[in-house]
Amino acid sequence: MTGEESMNDHATTLETVDIATILKYLPHRYPFLMIDRVIGMEGDQRAIGIKNVSINEPQFQGHFPGNPVFPGVLLIEGMAQTGGVICIHSRRGQAKPQSVYFLTVDKAKFRKPVLPGDTVEYHMTKISSRKAMWWFRGEAKVDGKLVAEAEVGAMIADA
Repeated sequence: MTGEESMNDHATTLETVDIATILKYLPHRYPFLMIDRVIGMEGDQRAIGIKNVSINEPQFQGHFPGNPVFPGVLLIEGMAQTGGVICIHSRRGQAKPQSVYFLTVDKAKFRKPVLPGDTVEYHMTKISSRKAMWWFRGEAKVDGKLVAEAEVGAMIADA
């Protein structure tokens, strides 16, 4: 983890979670890991997951031949994985290892197709948390333009 920045007059620490740390936090592996790094993490409140979309990814063999479009369901999964990193990162240092499970998706909307060569930013903001449950609002953006949005819920459990 690296990175500290000061925003406005507040001494806010923004953290970056690299791929090695993401692999420690999440059980996902290629081809199902949908984030490459997480930036701009503000405690357990918000963060931005980054996904570099490549034509070499297996989903483009069938979605769709001759017209590759990144599947919307994988955009939602990228949101959930970014939220999972926020959850686990905020609880680091606890004695028991923990896992995070994606439980709900609501208000999902897909606005524009995501194509190979795009960089997706998953802007995740915590709506609330209660005990082991967490809810996030997510916006997927490419070049600053909204391509998808959803609310996702997760549960933290002992590993």
